[in-house]
Amino acid sequence: MQKKVFYVKSLEEDFISKTLKGQKKVNFQSIENIIKTRKIKLNTKSFGRQKRLACTALSKNYTKTYRPQGIIFKTNDKPDYVAPFDLVLLTKTNNIIVHYYRIKNNLHLYYNQKLISGFEKFIFKTAKEMLKKFSSPGKAWNEVNKFRVKNGYKALPKQKYRLVEYNEVIFHKPVKIIPIALYGYKKEARQKAKQLGLPHYVTAKKFCEKNLNNEN
Repeated sequence: MQKKVFYVKSLEEDFISKTLKGQKKVNFQSIENIIKTRKIKLNTKSFGRQKRLACTALSKNYTKTYRPQGIIFKTNDKPDYVAPFDLVLLTKTNNIIVHYYRIKNNLHLYYNQKLISGFEKFIFKTAKEMLKKFSSPGKAWNEVNKFRVKNGYKALPKQKYRLVEYNEVIFHKPVKIIPIALYGYKKEARQKAKQLGLPHYVTAKKFCEKNLNNEN
């Protein structure tokens, strides 16, 4: 029997997911509501694609996350697709920002780009299928750079490498979850975990080191 994949939904420091309402970022779903309902709602709208939930599948080579805190969970729901890196690397622009804190007040501009034609070559049905093709961020980095240059965009400088260190698992329907743990290096993360009766890890990487030792 195959082991279930551990997923991460990263959250902002207050452990509340956000969404765009017009040009304004607003509170959307709290960690308390996620745990109470055992469901994570769709909050991401960008790149001309339908509203979705963007998560990360953890493996021994994919231990980084979009933000430094969030929830680790399992689910029986199947993703709609999986990409081996942040979708922003497939957008029609050379102005790609790495750090979320630099764009969080201008998300409506940053997420308004369209995807480069042919981006589908980086889209997979499951995390396991994606990992067979791109077992490490390094392989994904090389391929996406070839793709961007072939389509008339600049090769990505090494400073953008962080954007391939986590993958994107996309759901188009709210996801029913089995909560596993919270992670985050600040005391608020520890406090939230204690309050909600969940294990706490400083980072998702620490969780992987303890729980994915035998995974591929």
